[in-house]
Amino acid sequence: MKYETVIGLEIHVQLATQSKLFSGAATRYGAEPNAQACIIDLGMPGVLPVINETAIKMAVKFGLAVNASITSPSVFARKNYFYPDLPKGYQISQLDLPIVANGSIDVQLDDGEIKTIRITRAHLEEDAGKSVHEGYGEHTAIDLNRAGTPLIEIVSEPDIRSAKEAAAYMKKIHSLIRYLEISDGNMQEGSFRCDANVSIREDGSSELGTRAEIKNINSFRFVEKAIDYEVERQIDLLESGKKVTQETRLYDANKNETRSMRSKEEANDYRYFPDPDLLPVMFSDELIKSIEQSMPELPDAKRQRFIDELGLSVYDSDNLTASRELANYFEQALAIATNAKLTANWVMGEFLAALNKEGLDISDTPVSADMLGGLVKRIDDNTISGKIAKQVFDAMWNGEGSADQIIEAQGLHQVTDTGAIEKLVDDVINANPKQVEQYQNSPDDKKGKLIGFFVGQVMKTSQGKANPQQVNKLLKEKLK
Repeated sequence: MKYETVIGLEIHVQLATQSKLFSGAATRYGAEPNAQACIIDLGMPGVLPVINETAIKMAVKFGLAVNASITSPSVFARKNYFYPDLPKGYQISQLDLPIVANGSIDVQLDDGEIKTIRITRAHLEEDAGKSVHEGYGEHTAIDLNRAGTPLIEIVSEPDIRSAKEAAAYMKKIHSLIRYLEISDGNMQEGSFRCDANVSIREDGSSELGTRAEIKNINSFRFVEKAIDYEVERQIDLLESGKKVTQETRLYDANKNETRSMRSKEEANDYRYFPDPDLLPVMFSDELIKSIEQSMPELPDAKRQRFIDELGLSVYDSDNLTASRELANYFEQALAIATNAKLTANWVMGEFLAALNKEGLDISDTPVSADMLGGLVKRIDDNTISGKIAKQVFDAMWNGEGSADQIIEAQGLHQVTDTGAIEKLVDDVINANPKQVEQYQNSPDDKKGKLIGFFVGQVMKTSQGKANPQQVNKLLKEKLK
């Protein structure tokens, strides 16, 4: 029997606000346990929440980016459950009137297909605290620094059909929230994580199967592995005559398996009701318009502009717009270099390779965008060759100055004087009579490879400074 996989993702995004959703406590990562939990976060009797306006505007910005409706009025609700890291005994969230509803996002799959995935809702809610199990023997410690931290939970429709599609969708959302600057998207710090709802059904069936929810996956690689494991587990159950149980499961990356955590709750299990301490949030047309006008150029629009206006390939444009930081670096370098294709090659080639080798983020690079743009400009105007440029780049990376300073200090200017290059070519031809004879006696379709020997010898003699185009031209003329 063949099965179809049906997946929906719930992505939790921590918003990049300075304070929490309903209190003035800080949201900085890495503080001492419970150092950033005020009386509102601790759920003390009589305290009242006050909504964070910046968080509201960030949620609206996301909604506009995914072509969703902004719900007005939008209502906050109490989601009731009892766990040690939830001191109030309820979480302030949204149910019936979420701030963002009915959006969609286009995702490019591995085969180039563009797939539209619908977004049911994106609602605001406060995060819970954290239970710490290690280092306390039989006891559990509670750190409430995260309690009250603002999140948007982005809930997709069950439109995803494979683990790879799920990862592609997750990456697209991650890129978008960083472009919008509403979150740093740091997975290691818990700023971006997802729950995956996974079910299977017979091919051709329109009925959804029983789903299992895999909680708190915090990497693109793990979301693929967790879903693939879960799909195989459910197929094995059905093939052996058993039933899939609706439940919440955890993914163990060390064992590459999911395991049961608890039975899956429904909305009525949480006894949602409107929070009596919070008024409905209303949005004026003027506010929505002002937020819309503050929106940056989004990745899809930037990608298309790179193709249409800069003449870059789809491949180059996809890679350069994968992150806002990389796209900004490229455009800043291009403003100086002016040659789009050559700049793209250097950004995606030498520059990214150096970052990966050193394990650095773009923000930590020793070669600024202006510096790289200056280097590319010197290649483009024939001041240096591409080979010498790699030597200059290494010197720039090691802090020896700008491209112009290094070229001047090390005497790396490219030799473009025709007379000087002609003498180098003549010397190489006279020194290699056997290779000259071989070249002249070879058919035309073989000459291209053979001439590489002579080019290499000239470049070696000139220490890489001879202009390669002039060398090729003169060699072809003299070897006829």
